[in-house]
Amino acid sequence: MSARRRWLRHAAGCTAGFALAALAQPSAAEGRDFLSTRPSAEAQSLVAWVQRSGDAAGRPYAVVDKRHARIYVFGADGRLAGYSPALLGSTFGDHIVPGVGERAQIGAVRDDERTTPAGRFDARAGRNDKGEHVVWVDYDSAFAIHRLRPGFAYSARSTRLATVGATDKRVSWGCVVVPVPFYTGVVERVLGAGRSVVYVMPEVRPLHALFERVASR
Repeated sequence: MSARRRWLRHAAGCTAGFALAALAQPSAAEGRDFLSTRPSAEAQSLVAWVQRSGDAAGRPYAVVDKRHARIYVFGADGRLAGYSPALLGSTFGDHIVPGVGERAQIGAVRDDERTTPAGRFDARAGRNDKGEHVVWVDYDSAFAIHRLRPGFAYSARSTRLATVGATDKRVSWGCVVVPVPFYTGVVERVLGAGRSVVYVMPEVRPLHALFERVASR
């Protein structure tokens, strides 16, 4: 690789890093609120219902808006702790494929099984088989929120996280993958302290199909 190509590759990586830093905001620390992040109307409806109903029962919670490839994390007090773009399952769908958790342990998840399931999940912090801190959304199906991992795909995935388009972010095996600073500064600090609730919005079915009471607000 020529010196110029190495420099261009380094510059592209730096640009993606700066874009991610701008998008993955620890919002509460800056005095920003949820509506100032310009969430989708459906995300607003879901968050309003969670706040009004007390469904999270005093626990911190997260809302994953799959259609817009974003995650919002709220503290136990209901305040927005931060928001970020997120990588999601490469296959569209709101379901969990039977047996996918076992196949994930041996790296045998087929392309058509790589969905990010929708629904309400009682989540908990833990470790994966490599000892990495994760938030288990659904342990049996190996569905977790985790940081962007180092490796050969790190640069390409960082670039995807920094793009505007939601479809660019459909590359994971099903997990919700976020930038490292957002994971350590928000996810691990807020959700990783114990038990939490994760609400994953559907992309195939309408919102009220999974969260019926939201539609009647």
